[in-house]
Amino acid sequence: MSYTTPIIFDGHNDVLSKLYRAGGLPAAETFVTGRDGAIDLKKAAKGGFGGGFFALYVPSPIDVDFKFQQMTKPQYDLPLPEPIDWEDALPVVMSQAAILFDLERRDVLKVCRTVDDIRNAMAADKIAAIFHIEGAEAIDPDLHTLEVLYQAGLRSLGPVWSRNTVFGHGVPFRYPSSPDIGDGLTDHGLRLVRRCSELSIMIDLSHLNEAGFWDVARHSQKPLVATHSNAHAICPHARNLTDDQLMAIAESDGMVGVNFAVAFLRDDGRMVADVPIEQMLRHLDHLITKLGEDRVGLGSDYDGAVMPEGLTSVADLPKLRQTMKEHGYDNMLIEKLCHANWLRVLEKTWGS
Repeated sequence: MSYTTPIIFDGHNDVLSKLYRAGGLPAAETFVTGRDGAIDLKKAAKGGFGGGFFALYVPSPIDVDFKFQQMTKPQYDLPLPEPIDWEDALPVVMSQAAILFDLERRDVLKVCRTVDDIRNAMAADKIAAIFHIEGAEAIDPDLHTLEVLYQAGLRSLGPVWSRNTVFGHGVPFRYPSSPDIGDGLTDHGLRLVRRCSELSIMIDLSHLNEAGFWDVARHSQKPLVATHSNAHAICPHARNLTDDQLMAIAESDGMVGVNFAVAFLRDDGRMVADVPIEQMLRHLDHLITKLGEDRVGLGSDYDGAVMPEGLTSVADLPKLRQTMKEHGYDNMLIEKLCHANWLRVLEKTWGS
């Protein structure tokens, strides 16, 4: 087996917000020519990166360096950032969506609305991109914006990032901690979940606290999916999933994408990059035990978090495949983890 295959379809990246902060549409050119970041066209070709969920994310005015420094400590509890108003969030999401569609116009990726779109893009060696929103600040309570964004191609949505919205409550960056922190979904949030189920927009559970998780589980008609989350049994971080949550995901025939962010991988929860790739395999093994081989994949968080030293960009993905092989995973399981399981759960959520 070549370590550049099977192709990897990934549960989460933040390259659009990085391009937005680097200058917006003019910065999109660097995705083609090469950029100082985790994902671009050249790195994707080198690593066998076939696409994934491209998140539109509205940044909070926080000191990121201070946040990451606090997360290197043995214990930390960062306060939730302040909520962002719809009027402020919508222009940011529109600007990032414009970058996504500009990349499609440049013919370097395909915005995929169906699983067939994903398969066709990957078969044509084109990056397959899902239009995903991380944190629903740009959605108004009447859900008018949701309807418009769906027509534009939105197919996946996280009701919150790690801050509160009119729809629900985020989970803070806290270690050690249970995810059972605060209230769940609001009445607006329940309406959002029901409408997303009707439209077959996938709900992403990754930044919801435990109460919000169970609210989605009760009200969604679709498989439960966490695009970039890890095992709380290994790393007891507030952002990770307990075994009870994993059981609910398995019962719904859902999916978890393993997050590469080091604070959610390490046993000690520290944002320190000295993490062997084998630590990721510990999370994969646990998730496979709890969910089964058909319900686990990858959800890197590339361009959005501190990565292990050996996996700093998608160009490094052959190392992950090699480690999987050396760990004893057979070719069929590696293919499932790399992309087949994502296509399976999306087909259940969207149809073909």
